[in-house]
Amino acid sequence: MKKGITMIAVLLAFVLNASAQDNIPEAPQAEFVMQLKVTLGETYSCGETQHGRRTVIPITGGTFEGPNIKGTILNGGADYQLANAAGRTEVEAIYSIRTDDGVNIHIRNRGIIANSKDAQGNPSFYFRCAPQFEAPADSKYAWLNNSLFLCAPSFSSGFQGIVLNVWRVK
Repeated sequence: MKKGITMIAVLLAFVLNASAQDNIPEAPQAEFVMQLKVTLGETYSCGETQHGRRTVIPITGGTFEGPNIKGTILNGGADYQLANAAGRTEVEAIYSIRTDDGVNIHIRNRGIIANSKDAQGNPSFYFRCAPQFEAPADSKYAWLNNSLFLCAPSFSSGFQGIVLNVWRVK
């Protein structure tokens, strides 16, 4: 009898585990939207504040291009970073872009840069952001207002600035 109960328990555990794995939802898909090549001004620091070390990186210009959008990055924005002693930096870049057909779009890009260690104790680097777009509601770029976006940097020795790749979460 105990052997039969043990077999039933093992079988039940197997079935429950298999059905739990079947219920894992599929990850959202993403589509490439644009690559921004952002030129930067001279970085300055506001020092250690009550919230951490504040650094400001002026955004001086650049270009962007994707399958359905292209243009320039306007001078006058900045990347405001707040770093703590644990190696984590909160990023908030606020700037505007202008499409080749003259439409101005405002961007607020928030994210995290983390220098830490992985589960094995090896150094790891994480840098991801979530830009939010404010495009004119009556423009052909209004679709930017109604989606979530993710961006990640790519580093290029041939470009003096930062390159950001942006995807729309489907």
